Amino acid sequence: MIVVTGATGNIGRPLTRALAEAGRQVTAVSRHAAAVPDGVRHVVADLAEPAGLKPALAGAKALFVLLSGDLHATGANPADIIGEAAAGGVRRVVLLSTLGVVTRPSGHTRIAMRALEDTLRESGLEWAILRPGGFASNALWWADSVRTRQVVAAPFGDVGVPIIDPADIAAVAAACLLDDRHTGGVYELTGPEVITPRRQAEAIATALGSPVRFHELTRGEAKAAMSQSMPAELADDTLDILGSPNPAELRVSPDVQRVLGRAPRPFADWAARNVAAFR
Repeated sequence: MIVVTGATGNIGRPLTRALAEAGRQVTAVSRHAAAVPDGVRHVVADLAEPAGLKPALAGAKALFVLLSGDLHATGANPADIIGEAAAGGVRRVVLLSTLGVVTRPSGHTRIAMRALEDTLRESGLEWAILRPGGFASNALWWADSVRTRQVVAAPFGDVGVPIIDPADIAAVAAACLLDDRHTGGVYELTGPEVITPRRQAEAIATALGSPVRFHELTRGEAKAAMSQSMPAELADDTLDILGSPNPAELRVSPDVQRVLGRAPRPFADWAARNVAAFR
């Protein structure tokens, strides 16, 4: 049995599907009831309360940990998730971390994530750590404005980073869960090229087959919009990366190719597969 947390998100959904298609027994964990592939068990649990994972972990041999907002929850102790896994008989844990633990290690959330990485390394379990950069799926922030006004509004229109398709993260996670060769691996996951917001808008327009205008926001405008869905400190942190990526954040990593034997998918591929969100 393999347990997938965050199973209804942009990474968890394709990961759950890939594991089920590989013939593995899978338990999908999410905060709320949700549809899952046929044959997949679903358990509702909140990772901010790790003890609640016990029913999901019963009989499990491997666990994929995607914390999302749980890492920032008041009083959360994500290290307890590793403890619950070990106590429940799990042998292997694949942790979704962030590239920021090496590119900008001083931020509060990245310090916490690096501590969780260290807890996993010292747990005695088999492990692998995935460190993705920016996600292609963040472009869904623009879906409403593209549908209603045919516009992408974003700051730093001509500053890019090598964003990754979440489906590629899921594919790497599946490999790490299923293949002993990846035990002890730390993988930095990026897309195949640096791409700017302006070029992302062009790719969305191509996928739609209709024009999409790019409107450049000021940093202040972008922060005001982002602060509606995240803490202001995290919005500032994100804008620092988007506006002034450092050399490590601009680096195109070979790790997707190393694990999967193929190059990571470009943003245009993601846009074509998700074009319905922008119509």
